[in-house]
Amino acid sequence: MASRKRNPNGAGSIWQRKDGRYEARVYVPQPDGTRKRKTVYGSTWEECDEKRQELVRRDRQGIPTPSRSAKLSEWLPYWLEEYIRPHRKRTTYVKYEMHVRLYLVPLLGSRRLESLNTANVRRMVSEVTAQTSAATAREAHRVLRTALTAACREELISRNVVQLVPAPQVEPRALNPWTLDETLTFLESARGDGLYPAFVLAVALGLRRGEILGLQWRDVDLERRTLTVRTTLHRGGKELYLDTTKNRRTRAIPIPLMCVAPLRWQRLRQSAQRASAGGKWHDSDLVFTTRSGLPIEPRNLYRSFLRIASSAELPQVRLHDTRHGCASLLFAAGIAPRTVMEILGHSQIAVTMNVYTHVSDDSRREAMSHMDRLLKRRR
Repeated sequence: MASRKRNPNGAGSIWQRKDGRYEARVYVPQPDGTRKRKTVYGSTWEECDEKRQELVRRDRQGIPTPSRSAKLSEWLPYWLEEYIRPHRKRTTYVKYEMHVRLYLVPLLGSRRLESLNTANVRRMVSEVTAQTSAATAREAHRVLRTALTAACREELISRNVVQLVPAPQVEPRALNPWTLDETLTFLESARGDGLYPAFVLAVALGLRRGEILGLQWRDVDLERRTLTVRTTLHRGGKELYLDTTKNRRTRAIPIPLMCVAPLRWQRLRQSAQRASAGGKWHDSDLVFTTRSGLPIEPRNLYRSFLRIASSAELPQVRLHDTRHGCASLLFAAGIAPRTVMEILGHSQIAVTMNVYTHVSDDSRREAMSHMDRLLKRRR
């Protein structure tokens, strides 16, 4: 019988069982923050000691080792707090947390990591699709796949069953942005609205809603006619917060002349509001604020957009669709794709080319008229 070797306090101990195998027990951290005793076995003392040392190493690195297979209701919240919150954008955390809270834990929370199977995942996808939409189910599928990938890396499970279940197919949304005449009609109708400068930026620069509401005066240079996009405003639960841009990159955009006067007017209007509010003014340096200087609720900007479009009897589109319209107008003006990509703030030119360009009926007619000229039979 091999002699028993002593280990440091907390590092567990090894002994030989009656069946000849070796056994070690080590107290290890659990996903819920508690500590429990974990048992490992080996046919030799060395094999058992190697497994024991691995548990000790994980403990010192703060990596949880469940004494039994953790439930998804235990692993998913831990994964959000330890893997997503410290390393991903806050907007990503908020989105993932919503899917975990509304769909994954209610539908799969009682399942243990090791017992989760493809049938469970398919049932979850079907139920989320029935409750909401295929797009939401696809996102929930992606969140669960990402969470289980982390569990695989931590060797809590041997395989990611979500990868064996195809994500639901989502039909691409039909894009019908406004024509040039419809866009001009909207701007004329919005001229008397307090958010008119915001809508001008959306149409002329293709800024996202959060980028418009997160714009700060320190990033606007009206003398040099440049605007720097570096922050976005988001609603996360019960609070509004500023975050970095979608791809974490800042971008400087030259301001067209049609944007200068509305921005000057907005600065004067905000100064008057500040003077009127007095000590109740909340100084945030944001370009677009409420009468008391607070950030504007993103939904309110969208509601104003829909109200103005409806009063002008324009086709109903999303505020985000103004980005599609901006890209199409820039392409129609002969602007290089790379330049359009930089203006819109895309990380890949394929997104600009495949998603944010819309070919109008007039453009198609003009293209086909060339066929008449090229293929016209000689007389």
